[in-house]
Amino acid sequence: MSNASAMLVPFLSGLAAALMVAVLFWPAARKSKFSARAHAIADETLEGDMDKRANPVAANEPQALRNEPKKVYRRIFEALHLGADAESSDIVVKLRMAGFQGEGPVITFLAVRALSPVASLCATALYVFTLRISQPFFVKLLIVLACGYVGWYLPSLFLSNKIQKRQEELRRVWPDALDLMLICVEAGMGIDSAVKKVSVEIGAQSVEMAKELEIFVAELRYLPERRDAYDNLARRIGIDSVKSATTTLVQAEKYGTQVGPTLRMLAQEGRDTRMGNAETKAAALPPKLTVPMILFFLPVLFAVIITPAIIQISKMK
Repeated sequence: MSNASAMLVPFLSGLAAALMVAVLFWPAARKSKFSARAHAIADETLEGDMDKRANPVAANEPQALRNEPKKVYRRIFEALHLGADAESSDIVVKLRMAGFQGEGPVITFLAVRALSPVASLCATALYVFTLRISQPFFVKLLIVLACGYVGWYLPSLFLSNKIQKRQEELRRVWPDALDLMLICVEAGMGIDSAVKKVSVEIGAQSVEMAKELEIFVAELRYLPERRDAYDNLARRIGIDSVKSATTTLVQAEKYGTQVGPTLRMLAQEGRDTRMGNAETKAAALPPKLTVPMILFFLPVLFAVIITPAIIQISKMK
């Protein structure tokens, strides 16, 4: 008994030290997503340049801008007559906010949402009624119906999570995009050229922001009203700071005021908001650390403190 207790103390101490070292050095050992994304963009750019040089005719061909859905999804969409749901502005806006452009994602989402509860019902019914589960028939039926509702809700849950993650990324990058836009405008560039330049430079930091700005530039050039382009940008991103920025820029263009001071003010507000969000997360960190400390730190501490007393008591016996 004494030998086992004597071996327990160094084992727990070594385990705690190893975990502490792993936690401290994990950020340094983890691969940087920014570096990997920057290398990927550089490789794609290099491959694109080489393809253009090797085949200049193909380089001048227009690229397809519409994402066509798979044939099975289109057949399901047409068989279930989901055209009325496809015209719903709420679904289209949510898909745009999630980063899905074109008609294809709308058809795919509606087809998957229609198939998901059916597949969930069939799989659950096959599992519940084929196995010998000692539950009444009514309980089994409730389980099948509940799983069918979960299957219906899963596509919407996936879309909501996609929107939330994308908005977090865009909210983090938006002040930097405004700073770059301000530099371009103060250098003498117009707002269209400035946004186009920023869409190229911001790609190493956020691909989603680069895509949004590219679409914004295209709409500024081709839509009859520039206000529609600003409204579409705010609607696709769905962030309050972007909505206020687009409204301010529309007013600046309408009344002929200088865009530079407006961009400087918006960039400063974006940085203040980002710092406030960081401070809020930092303030919420101590309560979140309470449970991990109780579960992982205090047991080791108690083991280090109490084990010598247990060893001494065992020796006295």
